[in-house]
Amino acid sequence: MADRFWQASALELRARFARRETSPVEVVEALLARIDTLNPALNAVVTVDAAGARIAARESEQRWRAGTALSPLDGVPITVKDSIPVRGMRASWGSRLYADFVPARDELPIARLRAAGVVILGKTNCPELTVQGYTDNALFGPTRNPWDLALTPGGSSGGAVAALAAGLGPIAIGTDGGGSIRRPAGYTGLVGLKPSRGRVARCDGFPAVMADFEVIGPFARTVGDVVAVMGLMSDPDPRDPASLVWAGNPFALPPPRRLSIRYAPNFGGLPVEPVIAASVAETAAMLARLGHRVEQGEAPYDVEGLNRVWPVLVQAGLASLLGKRAVAESGLTASITEAAEAGRKLTAAAYVEAMEVVAQVKCRLAEFFAGTDLLLTPSAAAMPWPAQDIYPPTIAGLPAGPRAHAVFTGFVNAAGLPGISVPAGSAPAGGPWAGMPIGVQLVGPPGSDGLLCAVAAEMEQVSPWDERWPPLAGA
Repeated sequence: MADRFWQASALELRARFARRETSPVEVVEALLARIDTLNPALNAVVTVDAAGARIAARESEQRWRAGTALSPLDGVPITVKDSIPVRGMRASWGSRLYADFVPARDELPIARLRAAGVVILGKTNCPELTVQGYTDNALFGPTRNPWDLALTPGGSSGGAVAALAAGLGPIAIGTDGGGSIRRPAGYTGLVGLKPSRGRVARCDGFPAVMADFEVIGPFARTVGDVVAVMGLMSDPDPRDPASLVWAGNPFALPPPRRLSIRYAPNFGGLPVEPVIAASVAETAAMLARLGHRVEQGEAPYDVEGLNRVWPVLVQAGLASLLGKRAVAESGLTASITEAAEAGRKLTAAAYVEAMEVVAQVKCRLAEFFAGTDLLLTPSAAAMPWPAQDIYPPTIAGLPAGPRAHAVFTGFVNAAGLPGISVPAGSAPAGGPWAGMPIGVQLVGPPGSDGLLCAVAAEMEQVSPWDERWPPLAGA
């Protein structure tokens, strides 16, 4: 079984540790060897801490032998996105601005996982400053999708999903500021949870570029693993006031019930690849068979309004990050430099007007969720595109702009809602994406993170996906 540790879920590893059928040391050694073998083709893991992982694994092994495991996931290996500080490990944020930055502290969610005994294998690749929907940068180059090495795994958590989908670890931790967990999860056949705002408290991280839109969340191959990780990361902390709203409300899955679900196959008539539309329609039918009330409808907010202000928020955030630093001397790549320059030219009035649009989106979505439990959409409008390209030039045969593939995700961040992407089959044989995974998204009101996981678990039971592996994995 040693050569198959990479196929085990986090909960399966926990059970094997408890029964002393294997040890964290054996698992870590197997995964480090697998990283050495597969990562050169993927470019998913950009920093490996073999020495630190081995020390943590030995300490965990001793605790399991003594019956003093720190948590259910003690000894389970994880990877962490390179935009999240990990103590003593390079955190470049995909940018020459931080090429040599080695933080002295873990960001709070990582500190909590470390205190629970998880083993940190290394850091995963991301685009520069995590403001683009693919994964490439001037420091490390492009990350490739293990289902097809010519294609991107999406972004900005592309390294996280590529590593996880290829079996380089059972858990990956990423960030999501506009869909950066959910879209990549959909492109690689994984479960990815974007938590409610404040559900995972944050402190000691990089500066915020997207106001309070960005959250930290988990990827896994199974819903059970996602739930287990959230159980360790989701306590409130006074250093993050947004988390205090969840005090006394621990992360948990509610009992099953019949839900009202709106199925929105497209937003505002914007294009969606037909293979994706077909997969989401099949998911809507599955949810109806499970007893939920599923009704097709439109997007419950002003899609075009939010699309117009999104660049304003990103540009202003980049300009703020640079401060008085000369953009031309910053070492940023051309596309980020242009966005930062545009941000410096924005007026305060333009930013306030953009935030007013965000406030209206929040209001409309609050009204919607007062009468509907969940919203079902595609995780992305486009299938994966060539790994070096910033975005797909066309969707469903129509010209597409930089954010067209991401139309279904940004509103979730703007409103502070939870969203989960789950696998929904794959593209049919004979087409341009034959066999590639397709994801669907479920969105709920603030605090419905557990409900989303419960519905995802229902779907997983009916149509299991954890045994689907890309050819690169060698399953």
